This record gives sequence, structure tokens and C-alpha cells, in this order.
Amino acid sequence: MFEKILIANRGEIAVRIIRACREMRIRTVAVHSTADADSLHVRLADESVCIGSPAPKDSYLHMPNIISAARITGAEAIHPGIGFLSERANFAEACEMCGLKFIGPSAAVMDRMNNKSSARETMRAAGVPVVPGTEGMISDDQEALRFARKTGFPLLIKAAHGGGGRGIRLVQNEDELPRQLDMARTEAASAFGSAEVYMERFVEEPRHVEVQILADEHGHVVHLGERECSVQNLRHQKLLEEAPAVQLTPQQRSRIGDAAVKAAKAIGYVNAGTIEFLVDSHGDFYFMEMNKRLQVEHCVTEMVTGVDLVKEQIRIAAGERLGFSQKEIRTNGHAIECRINAEDPAKGFIPSAGRITRVVLPGGYGVRIDTHIYAGYEVPPFYDPLLAKVIVWDKDRQGAILRMQRCLAEMEIDGVKTNIGFQKRILSNAFYRRGEVSTDFIQRRILSDAKA
Repeated sequence: MFEKILIANRGEIAVRIIRACREMRIRTVAVHSTADADSLHVRLADESVCIGSPAPKDSYLHMPNIISAARITGAEAIHPGIGFLSERANFAEACEMCGLKFIGPSAAVMDRMNNKSSARETMRAAGVPVVPGTEGMISDDQEALRFARKTGFPLLIKAAHGGGGRGIRLVQNEDELPRQLDMARTEAASAFGSAEVYMERFVEEPRHVEVQILADEHGHVVHLGERECSVQNLRHQKLLEEAPAVQLTPQQRSRIGDAAVKAAKAIGYVNAGTIEFLVDSHGDFYFMEMNKRLQVEHCVTEMVTGVDLVKEQIRIAAGERLGFSQKEIRTNGHAIECRINAEDPAKGFIPSAGRITRVVLPGGYGVRIDTHIYAGYEVPPFYDPLLAKVIVWDKDRQGAILRMQRCLAEMEIDGVKTNIGFQKRILSNAFYRRGEVSTDFIQRRILSDAKA
């Protein structure tokens, strides 16, 4: 087992990883930008190293500085957390070349799955259902037009190297196609460094269901059930997640879990990962993408399975075998997670920075709070606006909803704008309470009501 791990991340996920390491008696190194010098993860770690100025490219995305910090402090492994370098194949490769264990999949596997178009072809060959789409990247507008006329509208244009809901454009008709292609390519080049895009049929009113998998170096792969992630904002970024997914039959649950395991085995995946699917109104599901890292919403899976996913990541990276089989994994009850962001829903969810003057966090039975904030904490304007994750568990979904409503009623964060009130609206919505959700839930059921 490792003696010292460097966490190449910030915020609540860095705190989460540090806590898991402490329980495993592993020393930790926190890295931070100058803007994060007073962040909680810096306080909690055994050691800390400043790796640059606030801009991510100068700190949390600066590979030489992070690897140097690991070498200087004697860390044996690097946990990339969520976002930043967590899915960069070149970072995993650089760690390996420097004698550091990357706590995640290999660079080769990431390379194979980072290109979404290539990933779709890999899944299709493995027998995993995929949404009908182009067989590769779109080379020119005429190719896109031929595909569109053959498949019909509406269609989605997607960045081949996209993620986090970015680089996606909906095309309703032929007249929109050239402009949306140009916009998609420009956005993809800006966000991901590649203008490559592909197209696929638009699945109307789909649900976003993802399956958590764990795989060790000895060929063992298991899934830990699925999560419902359909409640998303206008930028396709998740706001609220739950486990298990709503309105799946036992047969659908079994099929989607088996497909996720098949997908992981097809690419020789090792460590924690998530296979994301779209589920249509008929209950048919299609591979969407693979997240080759820990997910923000991993907590709801932990709450219903009792498996600490961060500890399992570390054990797998250390070469240990999974300590359980598929038959031994059981889900119990229902869990919901609300992401509490520093943003203003009344102004298009624009981020809100500033000093937090007061914090009241909920608690009680079945409640978990993952956060890095405290009274006096300065929310910087440079990073993701996530302040905290409120996670609740109860024996059934209705009980979990009631518990979450109680938690949000108790929660207070002063000094910056937050989406606490917006989350309350979601939980009180009749369609949400009945489990009638899809990826356009916010537009159809929340924002449309406000305009009415």
C-alpha cells in the first residue's frame, strides 16, 4: 500500500480524498494555487505545495509543477480527483514515466475512450447499444448534410473530445445545420483543443442513467448499480442525482448493469469509472460516453451500497484484488444528492464569487455533507462554482425527498448567491416527485412554470 499520495485537485473532492487517505493511514500532499492558499483541503493535508497562480493552466492543469511537487514531497502516487487532469492521457503517461502511480486507468485506455466517436465504435463492436450516428468524425459539411437527410431531424452535433455537457449542439432542421456545425467546431476547439465533431440521432425526452463500475488489475469487473442524472441545467450540467435510477424494471436494471460490465471488459478498463447511457421512453438504452474517473455524484452510490469508492480506487491502484464479487453487492434504500453551487439562478445561473460570511449546514440521521467551505472562506471566481454536496439516504425515494427538503430548509450560506432555493423548487415539483424526469426537465417543468 502507498505511504503518501498527492491529490492533484481542489475543493470538496480534494477534502473527500484526504479523508479516505487518513482512514487508510496514508499521508497526503495537497497542491494549491495562490487563490486557494486558505482552502480547507490545504489545512487538512499533511503537506501542501503551491503550484502556481489562480488560472488553472498555471496551476491545476500545469503538469510539470504537479509532478515536481510529487517528486519533492516523496509521494508515490497521484490521485487526480474530478475534472482538471483526471482524464488527460498525457498526464497519466507522464506520471508513469516519472515513477508515480496514477490512480485511474492507463493512458492507453484513456486515449481510446477520450475520443467519443472512437468510443462509440468500440462499444458497437463489443455489442453495447449505441445511438445511431456517424461512423466517425464529420469531415465536411456535405457529409453532415448526407447523414442528416438519411437519419432525419432533430440531430445532435457533439465534440469528439467533449465532456461536462459542453460541445453539444441541437439541430432542428436543415437550414440550421451549417451554422450549428461552425459553432460546435469553434466551441470544441476552444474547450477541448480539437474541432473534431460527430453527429447522432437526437433521442427525444431521454433520461440520463449511468452505471458505476470498478475493475482491478486481475481481470475482475463489477458494477455497483445505476444513478439517475437526468436533472440538468441548460448547459447539460447535472444539478441533482439519485440512486437507484427511477422507473427502471428489475430486468432493465440487470441489462444496463451487464452492458456496463461488458463495456469495461471490452477495453481492459482498470480502476473506477462510469458508463453513461441514454434511456428512451420505451426503456431502451444506448451508450453515450464513459467517464474515466470518479464522478461528482459517486456519493449516492456509496450511500446505497456501503462501498467507499475512493478507498477502492486506491486499493486497486496499489495492485490489490477487489474484495467482493458481483453477487455480494447489494443496494439498500434510496439516496439523493443536491449540488449546491455559488451561482444566481435568477440571472442565468451566472457564478457568484466573494467571501462567505455565514454557514449553517444540515445534519441528522441519513445525512452527509461533502464540502470545503467555512465562514470566512473566499469563493474564487476561477473555478467550478460547486460549494457543497448535500447527500441524504432513506429506506425509499419519498423518504429521501422529504429528508432532502428538510436539509435544504436548514441550510444557510451567506455572502454569495447560491442555488439552494432552486433545488427546493425541483424537489417540490410534482413531476419530479413522481419520477417523471428527462434531460429537459428543468426547461419543461421548472423554467417554463416560472414564465407562465
